[in-house]
Amino acid sequence: MTRPHLPTTTGLRVVVALAQHGTVSAAAQALNLTQSAVSKQLKALEDLVGLALFTRTSRGLAPTEAGVIYIAQARVALGALETAAARVAGLRSSRPALRLHVLPILGDRWFMPRFSRFVEAHPDIEVQFSTFAASDTIAEADVVFRFGDGQWPGWQADYFLGREVLLVGSPQFIARGGGIAAPEDAWRFPILEHRQTPLHWSDFATSHGIGEVRAERLVRLGYYSLVIRAAIAGQGLALVPRSLILDELASGQLVNPAGLGYMSRNCYWLTTPLDRPRSADLATFCEWALAEARETESASRPAPPAQTPRAASQRS
Repeated sequence: MTRPHLPTTTGLRVVVALAQHGTVSAAAQALNLTQSAVSKQLKALEDLVGLALFTRTSRGLAPTEAGVIYIAQARVALGALETAAARVAGLRSSRPALRLHVLPILGDRWFMPRFSRFVEAHPDIEVQFSTFAASDTIAEADVVFRFGDGQWPGWQADYFLGREVLLVGSPQFIARGGGIAAPEDAWRFPILEHRQTPLHWSDFATSHGIGEVRAERLVRLGYYSLVIRAAIAGQGLALVPRSLILDELASGQLVNPAGLGYMSRNCYWLTTPLDRPRSADLATFCEWALAEARETESASRPAPPAQTPRAASQRS
């Protein structure tokens, strides 16, 4: 029997990046490849599988049923390779590297723009990032950044960022829909939702005392990066932690009408295992990351509107 050809690691990274970013150009930028190289890798994988992995939609590329299955296993395979690389690297050095598991949105929007500052201040500390949620990757990590309520048995959880969640949308999109002056006005618009945080809109409704979610249309997306991009493109309203969209708010690509939002009990946490001693390098990194997060949270906010019908945000 002939053995089936196996995909390359570049091909696996391409399909995962396409699923996360939604377009060939964005995936190419994230992987530091040309758009032509990304397209060729995708075609090679689809030829290997014998089925299309993505279909084109008005919002970009969306995984097919075959693509959903393949992408999930690609993430597992890449996670296993990253774990193996970290173990091998540990054998080469008497000073072990710090192993971090970082959620993709934090890696893309928070760590990468800031991490050079840590490297400059601590060039002797090696840090290895993983964004693929394999069970052994998380179990062996020194730091795991999580989204939730801060309760994970066996882990110390320090609040990182993301409690302040804003209602945002494209200014042109909101204007075309007649504007938003009160929480109930959001239901006149399509709304965007991250599949892994489905309670955001119900929490928004509860915090403002407006009952059930009654939106015109609900669109669920698999990554926060897609939610943000869809909101900028005028495809719906979104609820996004303010600390993830500081640049878009500053540039006016997104606006926060009437200062509406809420304080979420679910947010991002820096967690470390309780069953292992905290090394000096780990303590240094955690201190740096938490200080940077506090600075992000205290970044200047836009002036509140002249008239706000209800409190801009409340604790849910």
